[in-house]
Amino acid sequence: MSPFDNATRRGILTGGAALVSAAMVSGRVEAAAIPEAPIMRDPMMQPPLHPTSGPEYNPVVTLNGWTLPFRMNGDWKEFHLLAEPVIREISPGMKAHLWGYNGQSPGPTIEAVEGEKVRIFVTNHLPEPTTVHWHGMAIVNGMDGVTGLTQPGIPPGKTFVYEFVLPQAGTHMYHPHCVSACKTDPLIGVIGVQN
Repeated sequence: MSPFDNATRRGILTGGAALVSAAMVSGRVEAAAIPEAPIMRDPMMQPPLHPTSGPEYNPVVTLNGWTLPFRMNGDWKEFHLLAEPVIREISPGMKAHLWGYNGQSPGPTIEAVEGEKVRIFVTNHLPEPTTVHWHGMAIVNGMDGVTGLTQPGIPPGKTFVYEFVLPQAGTHMYHPHCVSACKTDPLIGVIGVQN
């Protein structure tokens, strides 16, 4: 006699419903792990953020209008960059179609302190794969963001998580190292590491 001989329709349906419920909850928990990506649609200046936890630093006012908000998750400072097409008015009535981060081009400034652990979620809403290279920063090779060399490109609609310890103070930039059009668009931002 097989164990399936005593299976009832109700038992099968109940078990199936439990599996579906578990999968739905699992997906929500996974999605909840990614911090919300703040979008700046208006290039007006934003006052600097004042940190509520983590090492002390003096926030700066950035010329592109804003600093990327973060959240602390244990001893990790977490940010969320959203690579996406943006429209930027470069003079009255003249609009440029660009690729940017979080609704801006150039993207928001990322501020942190030397020695901090950062986790940067990068979600790709561009029509082709992209990466983020942390220009001028000596970080682990797997987090360096060079498509086809240190990592595959982040496919459209997917998120990649960069994790590293900030090695040295300085003013750096972030930008993609990808294979096609993103090399010519101003997909770029500043990362300021204070000491």
